[in-house]
Amino acid sequence: MDIERRAVLLAGLTTLVSGCARATQPAPQPRRDIAGWADFKARFLATDGRVIDTGNGGISHSEGQGYAMVVAEAAGDRAAFERLHAWTEKNLVRPHDALFSWRYDPRQPVPVNDPNNASDGDILIAWALMRAGRRWGQRVWLDRAGEIRAAIHAHLIQVRGGRTLLLPGMTGFDHPDRTTINPSYYIWPALDQFRAADGDGQWGRLIRDGERLIADARFGPLALPTDWIDIATDGRASPAADKPALFGFDAIRVPLYLTLGGRQQRADAITRFWRSYIDQKRPVPAWVDVRSGETASFAVSAGGCAVVRRLLGDAAPVCSPQPGGEDYYSSVLRLIAAL
Repeated sequence: MDIERRAVLLAGLTTLVSGCARATQPAPQPRRDIAGWADFKARFLATDGRVIDTGNGGISHSEGQGYAMVVAEAAGDRAAFERLHAWTEKNLVRPHDALFSWRYDPRQPVPVNDPNNASDGDILIAWALMRAGRRWGQRVWLDRAGEIRAAIHAHLIQVRGGRTLLLPGMTGFDHPDRTTINPSYYIWPALDQFRAADGDGQWGRLIRDGERLIADARFGPLALPTDWIDIATDGRASPAADKPALFGFDAIRVPLYLTLGGRQQRADAITRFWRSYIDQKRPVPAWVDVRSGETASFAVSAGGCAVVRRLLGDAAPVCSPQPGGEDYYSSVLRLIAAL
């Protein structure tokens, strides 16, 4: 009987262990056809994994690497993801923390000649590693994402004027009378996943204060955010003093990330602004000065149009290809809008 009981126990234990092992394996994830990804790789992704910003002198930056990593994971393109990740770690990682230098310029004798980071690039890379680690069952990627999240929380989240803010970078944004931030660096779906991974205590206040900032940072008659915002020592928000007061090339990502993060109702003023052009069958301008109301003489790019369509739905026009093809940034906007 003892032998029989041991056999039964062993069989039960084997079944339990094998069942647990199967449960921890990532579910198979098919490749997903994301329109434009193959073209993006052909035009902007070098064989070594470097994303080339064709509209900016052929430089690369942590933002571009992060965007491409996010889309590669969403498309199920592991080979591209691994190339992107390897190049980023080899060329942009900072020596004393888990953050990334923001710019790589191959024209310079020292390609990384500005050691400062960009928090949106750091967030995108960490988010992509979390997604890829879960999809392909790579613990090392999940651990690396945790290191980056910890560094972001330690170095880039600061209380200024009674607000918990995301600094755009380690240096250059704190002034005696104000702190300059970029509202388009708040990548809401990524921050939500950071909170799910690390707990509300680490990320909840940033998220709640960030949502409050989106509500407060509505400037001029159109109540639109600007690309850059100053937070005074009393917490008051205003367009950045040393930059144009434009709802423009950076701020167009604000409604994109709000939509991806299930917060599109917080983009109601932007919705009204864009819809006013759609209703009149006029092209949506690439930027508007929130103070004067002056608008760009040219329309948003095809990628910008994809963001408009993502926010407004079928009411927005189908985006037309740009003559001569899209540049890097327009292509990125269109790919992220397709997520």
